Amino acid sequence: MAIADEVLAVLDVKFAALLPHLDERQRRLYLACEAEALGHGGIAAVARLAEVSESTVARGCDELAGGAEVLGRVRRPGGGRKSAAERDPGLVAALESLIEPHEVGDPVSPLRWTTASLRDLARALTEAGHPVSAPVVGDLRGLGFSLQGMAKTRAGSHVPDRDVQFRHINTTVERFLEQGLPVVSVDAKKKEPIGDFARQGRSWRRKGEPITAPDHDFLDPDTPIAIPYGVYDLGRDTGWVNVGTDRNTAAFAVESLRRWWNHQGRLDYPDATRLLVTADSGGANSADSHLFKNDLAAFADESGLTITVLHFPPATSKWNKVEHRLFSRITHSLRGRPLTSYEVLLQTISATRTSTGLTVQAVLDENEYPTGRTLTKAERAAILQRVKRDDFHGEWNYTISPPDPAQTPPAEPELAKAPPIPAEATFLLTHPALTGMSREQFDRLGAWVGNGQAAS
Repeated sequence: MAIADEVLAVLDVKFAALLPHLDERQRRLYLACEAEALGHGGIAAVARLAEVSESTVARGCDELAGGAEVLGRVRRPGGGRKSAAERDPGLVAALESLIEPHEVGDPVSPLRWTTASLRDLARALTEAGHPVSAPVVGDLRGLGFSLQGMAKTRAGSHVPDRDVQFRHINTTVERFLEQGLPVVSVDAKKKEPIGDFARQGRSWRRKGEPITAPDHDFLDPDTPIAIPYGVYDLGRDTGWVNVGTDRNTAAFAVESLRRWWNHQGRLDYPDATRLLVTADSGGANSADSHLFKNDLAAFADESGLTITVLHFPPATSKWNKVEHRLFSRITHSLRGRPLTSYEVLLQTISATRTSTGLTVQAVLDENEYPTGRTLTKAERAAILQRVKRDDFHGEWNYTISPPDPAQTPPAEPELAKAPPIPAEATFLLTHPALTGMSREQFDRLGAWVGNGQAAS
């Protein structure tokens, strides 16, 4: 179990106040007492806080376990092997000069990193007249250096009212959840090729029996793809993934939402009349997409739901719950396993579980979703009338309601068809005395007109 930060903070204060007044042996025994009190991981934690080696703390633990007083001299302050920086006063400056040109990132950051390897740095220092080994160069903590990867934390452009929109989304979500209404977070995961392709990550296997894959991955236009579109239910901590095989379009996004509601949502919320959807501002469910709103209106008509959509500001999609509550767990489940078929992908996604209770369902969507679909000017005008924009950033926040039956005009009644005129009533109209033609001539005239001869 990890040691609490509060405990480490208290120890840090105690060490700063007490250690300067103790000699070498007293420090060693005191640190050993604190390490044993912390339990598992105590030696490493104490050594890190006191800035001593773990072997020093471990030696103190051995001395405490021995019970008898250990005799021996105590070194005077400053005794012992001097550090490389103390033996060579110009070493730190030389190391700084080597790192600075290769530094990546903010030069005033308290933790910096370099792309040069420790062996390269040691070789360059030795050639500059500062003979040193790679392990010595590796001890950079005292100089404020650490080897770090890149952290994807910077949002794109800072959009006005970005933070206010976050608070608006949070407040609205809490209000819906308090009323027992469904709240879902939606987005599409990156495309996955289906086939015997290598995947990053590791999985537990018998030693020496790794899953094998071709040494090169060759994707061609005919390679099947999978587009997982996730619907994460915030209130019930459940996920629904609609795995498409065609394209990620607005129709696909709304169909994923429709499938979730028809197969899962309406069972979990049988009395719900409203639905809250949080989504990012780009992609198939873009805030600017008239097609997304048009298909969403059709879904509202089918389900009878009043649908409220809240979009995250541009370049902030990583804050959407579906990303780090659903997709992150699915990625963890898919690590190190080739997706040789759609069935393997569906089974792996459906097997995703967490200790907090997350469950996931996955279905295959083999529908075709062609691109290039457009709306006519009249259709755009009609959908804009259906969309009720919020007073606060209506381009991000809007509601689409099904038509109100009370305001729908009644259908016009069909006119009753006149009954056919009986032949007895038309007998006089075709009498030779009235038409001036024999009955045979009149019949030929009727056939001639009926065949369209008169028009020619």
